[in-house]
Formats: sequence, structure tokens, C-alpha cells
Amino acid sequence: MNMQIEKLITNFKDRNIRVLHFNKLEEAKEKILEIIPIDSTVGVGNSKTLKQMDISKILSNRGNIVFDKTNAKNKEEIKVLKKKSLITDWYLTSSNAISEDGQIVNIDHSGNRVAAMTYGPDKVIIVVGKNKIRKTLEEAIDRVRNHSVQLNAKRAGYNPPCLTTKKCVDCRSKDRVCYYLSIIEGQFEPERMLLFIIDEELGF
Repeated sequence: MNMQIEKLITNFKDRNIRVLHFNKLEEAKEKILEIIPIDSTVGVGNSKTLKQMDISKILSNRGNIVFDKTNAKNKEEIKVLKKKSLITDWYLTSSNAISEDGQIVNIDHSGNRVAAMTYGPDKVIIVVGKNKIRKTLEEAIDRVRNHSVQLNAKRAGYNPPCLTTKKCVDCRSKDRVCYYLSIIEGQFEPERMLLFIIDEELGF
């Protein structure tokens, strides 16, 4: 794992993305609370990993203004929170897969998460477990299409064909949850994006 992390740190640094490595999720949470000022606004992308950290509640309780769509009471409020997340000081999310050579791969239902990661918030923190790491971009995309999508669809209560076939069939189902495939190959603005890698298996 250490050699893999060293390779990741080097490859992502070349792409203007800083990598921080943590042994435990709790350590990453402490770092987030350390570097995000209390007077900052924070957008939160839907993520099993972030929910495990309970980071939205912790940030809100200490005084941050947090926009997390999972706290919405209805569909209209979800839309409002998604839009507000796009212009925050900080944006917290996870990722579906990363490659050792320095790419971040995500697939989204509505596109708000991949949009915020790419442009809008001043700073972005992406928290991923070691299970999201793949050697190549092709393997990362394969993980996203044939693993992450199915689990996220099931979690959200959708039933696309891939839940039965166990692989992507590029469907046109109304239950499809994979409309936006995003590949981040680097960051124009150095230090805007921070990638936290945890030496634990986390999320989808």
C-alpha cells in the first residue's frame, strides 16, 4: 500500500491535485475540521463514506453553513440545496474510482456532484477508501460502470437492468442512474482539489 500511495501522490501532484493519506477515516475527519474555517460555507455531495463520518452534522453544529441535499424535506428543497452547493467555499464528496496514474472517475444521476467537483466551489475535498483505487483509467471506468452504479441504484431505490445482469448494458431504462460520466485528468488551479485516501474499505 505504501508504494502504491507514493505513486499516487507523485502522479496526482503532476496533475495539480494534492493527495493526503490517512490510516483511518476518523483521522481524515479531523483533518477536514482542521482545514475548513468555521465561517466557511460547505457543500456536501451524497456519499456513504461522508455519511459514515457524520460530517454534515458536525460541521453544522460547530457553526458552518452546510448545504447537503440528503437533509432536504422534499424534491424542491433538494434542487435548491444542489444549486447552493455549487457556489460554496468548500465542497466535500467522495469518488467512485481513482486510477494510479492520476485520474478521478465518477458517474452521476443528476450531475450536481461532478459539476461541483469540476467548477464552482473554491476548494474541493474528495475522500476515498483504498477499495476505490485501480491501476488504470480503463479499470477505474469498469469499476464505476459495473460495480458502483448497481450499488448506488439499489441504495436509492431504483431498479435498472444492471441490477439483474450485474453489468452495464447501456440501458434506456427510466431507472437508469448513470447519466453523467466524469473523468478528471487534472486541475487547472493548483491546490484547489485535495484527495484524501484512507487505508480502509469505504463506500461504493
